[in-house]
Amino acid sequence: MLSVETHEASPWPDDLDWQARAGEAAAAALALTPYAALADAAPLVEVAIRLTDDDEVQALNRDFRGKDKPTNVLSFPQVQPDLLETMSNSDDGEILLGDIVLARETCVREAAEKGVSVADHATHLIVHGTLHLVGYDHVDDHGAEAMEALEVKALASLGIANPYAVQD
Repeated sequence: MLSVETHEASPWPDDLDWQARAGEAAAAALALTPYAALADAAPLVEVAIRLTDDDEVQALNRDFRGKDKPTNVLSFPQVQPDLLETMSNSDDGEILLGDIVLARETCVREAAEKGVSVADHATHLIVHGTLHLVGYDHVDDHGAEAMEALEVKALASLGIANPYAVQD
């Protein structure tokens, strides 16, 4: 069973049930991957999402990626990609799939630049982060295209427009 735990380290904009939104976003992303069975697996499969500020994300980005600047989202997978396929039939009781951390100020700024709500932009970033937790990346064009296609499908299932569509 998929469990998404959300912690708001600092107040986030919008009167939104971030716990529910994060759960919907992670489930929508996971459902489109070869690891969809994890959502209904016998062990508890947990994703932890931290909604925080630019300062905390900058420190994490510096400490774990060597980039001393804030970014919109960071993902910290806890399961090696080659072990993901065997997890749905595990009897370990609980599996921490990984952590996703979002930076409020960066998300708010990017949402304004894109002309979308903070909730929709953050939902996109949670979908994006969830895909990273199950091994997707965008280091090359092929990986980026595949990941973007999954993001667009997951967001459409939640009623959110394609974030990659070119605006006139």
